[in-house]
Amino acid sequence: MKMLSACLLVLLLSDLTLRAAELKTRHLLLVTTDGFRWQEVFRGADATLMNKQSGGVTDAAALTQEFAGDRPDARRGKLLPFIWDTVAKQGQIFGNRDAGSLGDVTNDLWFSYPGYNEFLTGHADDRITSNKPIPNPNVSVLEWLNGRPGFAGKVFACNGWTVMREILNVDRSHLPMFTTLQKSASGEASPRIAELEKLMADIPSPWPDEHYDAFVQRAALEFIDAHKPRVLYVNFGETDEWAHARRYDRYLEAAHRVDRWIGELWEKVQALPEYRGSTTLIITTDHGRGALTADWTSHGEKIAHSGEWWCAVLGPDTPPLGERKECESVKQAQMAETLAKFLGEDYRAAEPKAAPPLSDVFPRD
Repeated sequence: MKMLSACLLVLLLSDLTLRAAELKTRHLLLVTTDGFRWQEVFRGADATLMNKQSGGVTDAAALTQEFAGDRPDARRGKLLPFIWDTVAKQGQIFGNRDAGSLGDVTNDLWFSYPGYNEFLTGHADDRITSNKPIPNPNVSVLEWLNGRPGFAGKVFACNGWTVMREILNVDRSHLPMFTTLQKSASGEASPRIAELEKLMADIPSPWPDEHYDAFVQRAALEFIDAHKPRVLYVNFGETDEWAHARRYDRYLEAAHRVDRWIGELWEKVQALPEYRGSTTLIITTDHGRGALTADWTSHGEKIAHSGEWWCAVLGPDTPPLGERKECESVKQAQMAETLAKFLGEDYRAAEPKAAPPLSDVFPRD
């Protein structure tokens, strides 16, 4: 009986190894834009916020001309052309609650640190109750991958928000990263990164704990050129900052830029032989926001609907099912194991609390 059980275990492990080997993904590009609502992703610009009173808009006519439309598909196409013309057509996108596709965070706080921890570690953590820059006690999937064979020194992060250094626990993980408002250690920055850091110092930031997203994008492009990472995480933050400031025009413009930048990153990796046909792109956010004209600027456990979440996946292993409708609900916690599985790794073996992966984004058995 023991011999039979051992043989079955070998066969099972061999089958799992074979399935992992069948995946074409060798590189991962993970992009987040902080606090960007599913409502804009799937409905486009909200006409009730494109005014001075509710949205702080300074030129409503210009904003309307750029982003308005008679139908949700027209509006969202104007706002996020890369996501809707490329990702949604060639990959999958989840979270349109109007179409019966539910996406939710599993933590009950609905703000940034708990959200980033959840999708990077695969589970909520009741110990994380604020956005204070406290080193994360949990090992993220990025840190774990960096310790796996073939990934050491090949997992990079470009951070808009300074607290991401603690969320990724850089002192323990030693992940190579760029973070706005931070200066690299002497001799560690490439000439291009050093120039970006000089520009950051010379250009005042509107916020105390992050700078403009353009710096993040330039750093991400440089990391691809200089280091050819296996995994690159890009964290944009302006969508959240402008929403908190009640500037719906700036919020939409920030999202529109992020969409264009994701397209630039995708075009870049598709132009490189080592990435072409072997890269999976995942786009998501850390939390939602309020759904009313009075509370769209805010989020957190007291703001209804701000635990609503969305994500999109594009890559050589993902069936092109497009915009998902009337499908099984997805959870933010599923992201960590999804990232690992695309690379043929089993993060849940090391972190049993992590949620299972998104099954539909992988080839059908």
